[in-house]
Amino acid sequence: MSDTIEKVKCLIIGSGPAGYTAAIYAARANMFPVLYQGTQPGGQLTTTNEVENFPGYPDGVTGPEMMIQLMEQAKRFGTDVRDGWATKVDFSGSVHKVWINETTEIHADTVIISTGASAKYLGLPSEQHYLQMGGGVSACAVCDGFFYRNQEVVIVGAGDSACEEAHYLSKLCKKVTMLVRSENFRASKIMAERVRKTENIEIMLNTETLEVVGDGQVVTAVKVIDKTAKEEKLIPATGFFVAIGHKPNTDIFADYITLDETGYIINEAGTSKTNVAGVFVAGDAADHVYRQAITAAGTGCMAALDAERYLAAKE
Repeated sequence: MSDTIEKVKCLIIGSGPAGYTAAIYAARANMFPVLYQGTQPGGQLTTTNEVENFPGYPDGVTGPEMMIQLMEQAKRFGTDVRDGWATKVDFSGSVHKVWINETTEIHADTVIISTGASAKYLGLPSEQHYLQMGGGVSACAVCDGFFYRNQEVVIVGAGDSACEEAHYLSKLCKKVTMLVRSENFRASKIMAERVRKTENIEIMLNTETLEVVGDGQVVTAVKVIDKTAKEEKLIPATGFFVAIGHKPNTDIFADYITLDETGYIINEAGTSKTNVAGVFVAGDAADHVYRQAITAAGTGCMAALDAERYLAAKE
């Protein structure tokens, strides 16, 4: 543990659109925010090659480029942006204690949690290769489906989100092949029925992904196995979407912050307030519905404004 304790007015844990937007607003309000970028500086958007649905970018922008611009904007107003991630917190008292990299101890008047959520992937080496290449693997149909217009794609998943994303893709793509590992959907009956009734969605039950196939740069097919027939098959596709869920990055807060059954932070409706006074949440750490850069940025603004009002009320 550190021998010295740093005291800050506003500590922002995590970056991405939520964290950086919170920093912009907090800095402009003279809250002198300190922001730790986390284990993935810039958040999930850094794995997105093209962003075309964020207002203000008529020609689109890459995810990493947008995050650099947001970070620089936050710095311009005085945000202290640092490398490192929170490894422990203690929100039991009036002083919010946070440890960074298990060594630096910070006492914060207000804390904004913007640690986000991590998409779950199958973990196949080929999947990870094309994810890193930006060449055809995605965990967000709403974000990336536009790039596969009139093409054939594959989506993996069996829950409501998978059905919703498959249905969304069916409006853009020539054909959507949906891979379900078991004999049944986990989705609600109404969602499962919706994809079954969609003509250009082919559902393959008891089917598991073996490999994402491509030319090294972009995806060209997906190799699967029918577990019932024990037969392998190659499905032509330019896009491979994974819809098997997200895991919110909230484990270190569990002893103090109220979480739902899947780990998302429960905020007071219409605000960014958590159950702990002076601790606020922004972005995907609390959002399991929209999960978009623009909504994350909006809640980052809310968190900074809520934190500013909290401090003003204490003066």
